[in-house]
Amino acid sequence: MAGAGPRVRGAAAPRRPGADDGSADLWGDEFGEVARNLLSSAVRCFAANGFHATTTRDISAGAGLSPAALYVHFPSKEGVLFAIARRGHVGALEAIADPEVARIADPVARLRATVTRFVVWHARHHVTARVCQYELAALAPEHHELVRGLRREFTVLFRDVVAAGVAAGAFAPVDVNRVVRGMLSLGIDLVRWYRLDGADSPEQLGEFYADLALSMVTRPAAVPGGPDSSSSR
Repeated sequence: MAGAGPRVRGAAAPRRPGADDGSADLWGDEFGEVARNLLSSAVRCFAANGFHATTTRDISAGAGLSPAALYVHFPSKEGVLFAIARRGHVGALEAIADPEVARIADPVARLRATVTRFVVWHARHHVTARVCQYELAALAPEHHELVRGLRREFTVLFRDVVAAGVAAGAFAPVDVNRVVRGMLSLGIDLVRWYRLDGADSPEQLGEFYADLALSMVTRPAAVPGGPDSSSSR
């Protein structure tokens, strides 16, 4: 989830507070049931209204709890946002930094798998990912720096995959940094508009975006009779 910018006002928000936003399966065993419910409620509130316009009362009410319940599990509203941002970024990293992907020898297949997993994760968890992209400026400086470190890992991973393909001659000699920024942007921008009940499933979108990513590193076909053609006149 690299490439964060300022919050985009007017970005699409969940259609209803109870929407299946995929957040419930993100939090893991480090949080108890009540804390997980508070995190899921906060995701919906932050995505719909922004961090600053959301109150701790809103978050607690969304989880069916009393106004002060949040402070039993988190030190502050910012602490809730940090928990969401950290877990969201770690979850996305886990999806693409899978040993199964790292063992793929073919550069094309490895890039396809990496991009597909990246896109599928962001589509399936698009509401949480939206918060992770557009609300980071509200984090305390030390928390912001920790999340920035996680975001840099995405860039390094994608850069290694593309650079290895270029070095092996499987990809065109592209500007690796520019291409990686483009690929990351493809996988992230969808959080503004994606809906699970839309035309494409996360898997379909992942395959389509993987095709787009591969087109960025594919050598152009020689034009018959052109300067790269081996045909004689």
